[in-house]
Amino acid sequence: MARWHLLPLLILAFLSLASAQNLTAKLDYGTFKGSYSSTYNISYWRKIPFAAPPVGENRFRGPQPPSPITNGTYDSSQTFDMCPQRTVNGSEDCLYLGLYSRPWTASQPLRPVVVVYFGGGFIEGGGSFSIPPSGYPVLNVSTTNDFIFVYPNYRVNAFGLLPGAEIAASSTSDLNPGLLDQQAALQWTNKYIEAFGGDPKNVSIWGQSAGGGSVVAQVIANGGKTNPPLFSKALASSPYWPKTYQYNAPEAQNIYDTFANLSGCAGPDSLKCLKAADVQTLRTVSLAMSASHTYNTSSYTWSPVIDGVFLTQPLSQATIKGEVNIEYGFGMYNTHEGENFIPPGLANAQNSGSPPFNSSTASFNAWLRGFLPSFSDRNIEQLEALYPATGASEGIASYNTTYTRAGLIYRDVTLACPAYWLARAAHKKSYVGEYMISPAKHASDTEWWNQVNAIQKSQPYIYEGYTGAFASFFQTGDPNAHRLTNATVPENWRTGEEFVIEADGFGTADVGQFLDKRCGFWRQVAGDVPV
Repeated sequence: MARWHLLPLLILAFLSLASAQNLTAKLDYGTFKGSYSSTYNISYWRKIPFAAPPVGENRFRGPQPPSPITNGTYDSSQTFDMCPQRTVNGSEDCLYLGLYSRPWTASQPLRPVVVVYFGGGFIEGGGSFSIPPSGYPVLNVSTTNDFIFVYPNYRVNAFGLLPGAEIAASSTSDLNPGLLDQQAALQWTNKYIEAFGGDPKNVSIWGQSAGGGSVVAQVIANGGKTNPPLFSKALASSPYWPKTYQYNAPEAQNIYDTFANLSGCAGPDSLKCLKAADVQTLRTVSLAMSASHTYNTSSYTWSPVIDGVFLTQPLSQATIKGEVNIEYGFGMYNTHEGENFIPPGLANAQNSGSPPFNSSTASFNAWLRGFLPSFSDRNIEQLEALYPATGASEGIASYNTTYTRAGLIYRDVTLACPAYWLARAAHKKSYVGEYMISPAKHASDTEWWNQVNAIQKSQPYIYEGYTGAFASFFQTGDPNAHRLTNATVPENWRTGEEFVIEADGFGTADVGQFLDKRCGFWRQVAGDVPV
């Protein structure tokens, strides 16, 4: 009965908190009003412009400053559209971000900041969030950690990653504008996050899949010398880092030429035509090209290119030189996630798919040559020795199928090695982890930290040990510092070892036996992949 007498006091406390916290942020280009959720005890701004709409002559251009808000306080309690994608989705007026945190007042200390990039193969996705927002389980896993999440949009597919000499030659166009959108969001964070209670000197970046690939891009941006520094910690979850060609390499130039031709813009004024073209036309062509290489070379069409300015060198070279923008690195990958990207026909005795594949060695060899068209016979021989027809890997006691074999090859070169290289290149401390809980496919691990769901309550041991490590890293740069699991769990998130998440708990693996050796091979032949 005594507890019921406390209820009015609790309600008054919540009302007092809601009225005391800062829900209006005054920036030099506008005033932005936020909202408060008593259910989740977070204050949030769901829509803030961080750049001008990239339309007209600014299509394919790096982000420009946002226009001043002159008609009163901007209501940020609204969603924003994704950037153009698919055939009917998205708007070019899309360069917005949202953010949320526990309530804050100006009398409190500033909190660490986590800027999160969405995934989607550099083809699709968006930064707008609902309530409870994406990533909330990371904030909610412990009251020991307290930080702000920032979710920006960025341009994808042709609108954000169109390569080609024509783009490079234009004074009002930029290569990799989608990556420049990401950097602009970081610059916005550096300049304005204090108004929301964030510490601009304690910023992490995080993403999964292409969001993790976006983390990779920002880590190696500007030759590892981004000035001023915009973040110090990076967590790449299953980073999708596909082949990165020079912007004018034949493979990249062919993408531009094909896009211009299919859009009805072939010719000497192709770029001018593309900037004036109807957005629906470009969306449709971009989508058609997105899947054109899905199974013949196991890649999507749109990806970052080496542009000589923002991206000056491949990941394999930047990381071995230590030319990175991070003090603390954290890389994660999943045991079987490469299988999400290879032709499904490799698992079947009969041909299936387009082009057709089956489980035979001949079909595997055809896929391998398509995936790695620049590989010499010598490179193929070395690869086959590292990935034999019958073998084993960390997390896989043994395998004897072409499907698993191809999945391992794809996983390592596109997901696992990028995670490993990024982490190991950090200037101070690095951490590597493998998620092994079945099915351990691409994105299987997101159930522990992306959205609120039942498994986080039914299996608190894994939730606290895994998601809690993320929260600790964002807060301190060390996934062990604020550990939530007891002393029986090995404290082995540390350089030189691989921490593993298994169905029955946690453990460690020797990265030297498998991962380090194979990633060393991929670094050796990186120019022929290229990564």
